[in-house]
Amino acid sequence: MTAADLQVHCAKKPGVSWDTPFGPETLVFRVAGKIFMLAPLDEPGTINLKCDPERAIELRERYAGIVPGYHMNKRHWNTVDVTGSVPRKLLVELIDHSYELVRASLPKKARIGLK
Repeated sequence: MTAADLQVHCAKKPGVSWDTPFGPETLVFRVAGKIFMLAPLDEPGTINLKCDPERAIELRERYAGIVPGYHMNKRHWNTVDVTGSVPRKLLVELIDHSYELVRASLPKKARIGLK
């Protein structure tokens, strides 16, 4: 998936925005201001996604293209290969999972405002 593919997929979700707060090399996706995905533009073959800790371990054991999050809390974040070693269907599911985890952590008022 390219950065443009990621933007198209994520733009359909309520409350999503993106920016480059860490410099032009990293595209950061947010829901209601909270980060749920980072896409390094200087290394477009990977993205960082939030993940349930137990599921993160299972995914890392099953897929060589899913490793502990680079420069992130390794318990809650995975770095995921987007060049083909992780099936596209799973990749989309993991993006959605990350979005839902962050959305669920928002205060109730913020969640209601995303509809």
